[in-house]
Amino acid sequence: MTVPGVIMTGPETVLASRYDVTGLAADAVAWAASGAAELLSVRNEEPPRAVTVDRVAAAAAFAGERLLSPIGWSLPPIWDPLAGDYRAADGWVRLHTNYPHHRAAVLAGLDLPTDGWSREVVAAAVAGRLADDVESAVVAAGGPAAALHPYAAWKAAVAPEATAVDLAPVARLTLPPAASPYAGVRVLDLTRVIAGPVATRYLAAYGADVLRIDPPHFPEVPALLPEVTPGKRCAFLDLTTERARFLDLVRQAHVLVCGLRAGALERLGLPAAALRAINPGLVIARLNAYGWAGPWTGRRGFDSLVQMSCGIAYVDDHSPPSPLPVQALDHATGHLLAGWIGRALAEQLRTGHPADIRTSLVATAGALIARERPAQLGAGPGGEVGTIEWPDSVFETMPTVWGPARRVRVPGTIAGVTPRWSVPAGPLGRHPATFA
Repeated sequence: MTVPGVIMTGPETVLASRYDVTGLAADAVAWAASGAAELLSVRNEEPPRAVTVDRVAAAAAFAGERLLSPIGWSLPPIWDPLAGDYRAADGWVRLHTNYPHHRAAVLAGLDLPTDGWSREVVAAAVAGRLADDVESAVVAAGGPAAALHPYAAWKAAVAPEATAVDLAPVARLTLPPAASPYAGVRVLDLTRVIAGPVATRYLAAYGADVLRIDPPHFPEVPALLPEVTPGKRCAFLDLTTERARFLDLVRQAHVLVCGLRAGALERLGLPAAALRAINPGLVIARLNAYGWAGPWTGRRGFDSLVQMSCGIAYVDDHSPPSPLPVQALDHATGHLLAGWIGRALAEQLRTGHPADIRTSLVATAGALIARERPAQLGAGPGGEVGTIEWPDSVFETMPTVWGPARRVRVPGTIAGVTPRWSVPAGPLGRHPATFA
């Protein structure tokens, strides 16, 4: 997906991969930045600002959680010790256990006790079963797992999916001229882990008032919080017992971003139609792992699992999984969703029609698979994330509740606009459930 009018700089290959991960990163960042520029153009009634994307900076942003460096404090590991790839009787399967309840479900699916486990015990349990059987047992227990399959098997089992944008009946939006694209835009954030938080973090960097809502004591991966919470107010709210308070937030919001599985809002009695009945002008942007139609639509999933399912990590029947060098599906989906939200708000200003946006990690996976493969593996300044000599220009020092940290800057530039976060990164639930 080439974004017209965006100036691209830097080497065409930065990250070593069989797939064009560098191109995906640059184009996703370009889509996010040009979407913000389009919104700014419409609300200020001015020509679109110039957008420039450096491929090295875009690649660095896609490795952001790995390149974050606390200054004078430390972070726990990103991955749970049980998470990873395991050899089954006929192939490979990946288990995702970063949340305690997911780890418990994985162990239950393998008929193992919730205490006294080790990787060796889990490996032995997986080794005696077929990969698809392990996947099915864990999924049935409410856990996330994915067997490794070639793309042809995935395509035959699950229909490919693309992002969908539907326009709702007219509900006029008024946003006054502003120096930053999303200034004054209230965003209700119901997202987790990386993809959704990347989208809402991007909106916050360009002025949005983002309120992240989590269930009380939600166990988000601690190592990710400094990277995914900048610019956001973070509140705990139980949507089953504090429904009236949540619906009041829906009335006030311009955008709702939801990263829950398909059907989750419906089970809470909050389908898109009900949300728009409360707020006719609401832009509803939803993403999940396995898409919005087909047999896997309600399945729990993460970037690393989708890479296994759809064949991105597949080399041949004899090789172990070979994943992408970064969580590219997460980061690309987040930036692409941010770009769609900017365009949706611009369209609403022009025509009065709010949008219902639905995308997924598998939609992004399909877009990556369809891209032309790179001629060389890592023809840029490095290849493997840990071996690349990243230039100092892609980094900045930011404050967090825990202390300062060196992190990757917001990638891409919009002429005359400087991204900044008004709220430092910090723990969940530290703010009241109100917009600023």
